[in-house]
Amino acid sequence: MKHHKYLIVGGGITADSAVHGIRKVDPDGAIAMICEEQHRPYDRPPLTKSLWKGAPYQSIWRDEHGLNVAIHLGKKVVALDPARKTATDDAGNVYTYEKLLLATGGIVRRFPGFDGSIIYYRTADDYRKLRELSEHGSDFVVIGGGFIGSEIAAALAMNDKRVTMIFPENGISSRVYPPPLVEFLSSYYREKGVTVLASETVKSLRTEGAKTIVTTGNGTEISADGVVAGLGILPNTDLAAQAGLAIDNGIVVDELLRTSNPDIYAAGDVANFYSHILEKRTRVEHEDNANIMGETAGRNMAGESEPYHHQPFFYSDLFDLGYEAVGELDSSLDIIEDWKEPFRKGVIYYLRDGRVRGVLLWNTWGQVAAATELIAEKAAHTSETLMGHISD
Repeated sequence: MKHHKYLIVGGGITADSAVHGIRKVDPDGAIAMICEEQHRPYDRPPLTKSLWKGAPYQSIWRDEHGLNVAIHLGKKVVALDPARKTATDDAGNVYTYEKLLLATGGIVRRFPGFDGSIIYYRTADDYRKLRELSEHGSDFVVIGGGFIGSEIAAALAMNDKRVTMIFPENGISSRVYPPPLVEFLSSYYREKGVTVLASETVKSLRTEGAKTIVTTGNGTEISADGVVAGLGILPNTDLAAQAGLAIDNGIVVDELLRTSNPDIYAAGDVANFYSHILEKRTRVEHEDNANIMGETAGRNMAGESEPYHHQPFFYSDLFDLGYEAVGELDSSLDIIEDWKEPFRKGVIYYLRDGRVRGVLLWNTWGQVAAATELIAEKAAHTSETLMGHISD
């Protein structure tokens, strides 16, 4: 039985940030990190962004900074006993702790019953597998038209691959962007050589030699050297549920990031927290949230009482287009578009009952703080008051 003052379950951005948070308060307390992957902590955004633009693979690794952490790779915690303060991994090792952090992230959504020829894109190993396929193959199918699907389709196309996107929505990221932007983006992808099959589903897959044959809902057959799916994730709450912690679209935490057990914290993709700016509970699956929330959880585990009031932002790269965004981006909200150059540069505001709930900064940089402040003001707005409100 191995005792550590701090035990972290998970090995991603959140877990690494928590270590830094702990060490800023407690330079000596023993820390252990139990990571299901075979890799030490790394940044995920480059897997769909910079690595496809020439950045070296080594650039993804997080700096260890000599913080004296026992990292157990390739181990999965399968049981928690909050009363005894123990965690047991799948090799039978038992760890005891004083404070524990659940940074268990998410589990990729999968197609039921399909064979193993789909890369459910999330990890460094997934990147390496797809990169290897792309070195030999030229035809790829991307299933999903959301955040990951649109990024990986662009990445492959920029590397001179023939890409077919398949998704059930009527356009790329139609749940997020206003309809005119969805229409533009879908056309833009087609101009870049991507075949966009909107309002379409995948009926079946089969393997023929080195090729995967994808059959769509309408019976079209597409031969591919690789098939990638970006279907989103589900919060990985199994361990928390087994431990009897409160679960509701993730692990429920208070403003200090404590779960329903005060010695167990949760942060990152899996944590359901209260957003003071949006005045509602939410869960955020992006890098900024993982970095700030992870560090805050670490500080609080080490004895501080710092409330998590940060409103995370997120960003994306799509060919030569890109954006930063904050708050709620939902195409069902009232939307006001303020374009400097239609679909190339502008700001899109998402409102409910006249109040700004989210801001999309399309090719508009350095304005995240202004967008966050606008949402936090909770003031009533109209198109007249918002036009030109944020610009760079």
